[in-house]
Amino acid sequence: MKYMSFLAVATQQPTWGASVDGQVYDLGPTGAAVAPTLRDAIAAGLLADTLIDTLVPVAAESEVTFQPVIPNPGKIVCVGVNYRSHLEETGREEITVPTLFPRFADSQTGHLVPVEIPAVGKQFDYEGELAVIIGAPAVKVPAAQYASVIAGYSAYNDFTVRDWQRATSQWFPGKNFPGTGAMGPYFVPAGEIEDLDSCTLETRVNGEQRQKAQIADLRTTIDQLIEHISTFTPLAPGDIIVTGTPGGVGLFMDPPALLSAGDVVEVEITGLGVLRNEIVAEQA
Repeated sequence: MKYMSFLAVATQQPTWGASVDGQVYDLGPTGAAVAPTLRDAIAAGLLADTLIDTLVPVAAESEVTFQPVIPNPGKIVCVGVNYRSHLEETGREEITVPTLFPRFADSQTGHLVPVEIPAVGKQFDYEGELAVIIGAPAVKVPAAQYASVIAGYSAYNDFTVRDWQRATSQWFPGKNFPGTGAMGPYFVPAGEIEDLDSCTLETRVNGEQRQKAQIADLRTTIDQLIEHISTFTPLAPGDIIVTGTPGGVGLFMDPPALLSAGDVVEVEITGLGVLRNEIVAEQA
């Protein structure tokens, strides 16, 4: 089953539900009221294929406005230079501890929602990534037990204002402009992905492949990330770990191929769907 967060067609109120064959079932407050949000449903262990057995679709996917899969996470922890191909293109030195930075929940946006290039930014870039959604309280979780705290996965595009990111050694500003963290279209429970390592992540700009890697290529693996992160900060259901991007970002192409208004960026991960956003100029 694929789950999604969206705005109800009639009221434009935030809700969530399931998508089956392009048809949307409302399981949130404007529908079956299984739980107020997808995050709440994950925390309570309420997700099940049987939830839609007695329901009828409320809309087609094409009729709803997508929200970030988890619009209200307590924490978003992002991982930098976590594929060797990206490490090499940046020219950074090898390190053994993962590079981490925060993204705020209110910087996120959804599938098919236009992403604005900030007027103060000159270098706007894409970063296709795998997002891991936490499903149970996680404190000092040993790597061997990592699977017990994972709820599922989604695609993520960590859009970045490079000139703001690279102005100092702290990446935080360039990673938190409003509406630049695209997540979706779906949340897919971990049990429905048979072999995550073999899944392929691909990023396309206007149909041109820019990034491609297997999840197995992660330098710090998901079990290691959960052990490391949960050692210094507690993780809660609905928290997100954005695991890093492969080589092929626009800044390091020769010549650089950064984003402009009118570009369409797609992030596709095996079994998780295609996250698509059009780039637009910031509106006054």
